[in-house]
Amino acid sequence: MSTTLQAEHLLNRRVCAKNGHVVGRIEELRVEQRGDRYEVLEYVLGAGGLLERLAIVSRSFFGYRAQSLVARWDQIHLTHPNGPRLTCPAADLRRQEASPPHRIR
Repeated sequence: MSTTLQAEHLLNRRVCAKNGHVVGRIEELRVEQRGDRYEVLEYVLGAGGLLERLAIVSRSFFGYRAQSLVARWDQIHLTHPNGPRLTCPAADLRRQEASPPHRIR
């Protein structure tokens, strides 16, 4: 099943684990173009995702080493009435430091 959402409705939304604890906010979407559509491959949560969205290439910002959690498209359920929810344990998300922004090709 395919769901169409506008990116601005997802950005800065809190993502909760199954126990209700906030894991982070969606700060960046990594997408792939397929024909005339774009499909989300990954959601980047946390400060590292925000730096990526703002195209700040440095791995540190005012001495702060930005971290992020990366969730595959299938690790976040978007139709929950209280907002995005993880479909897996938070420990299953990939951790990474801020990296240069990805370019859409």
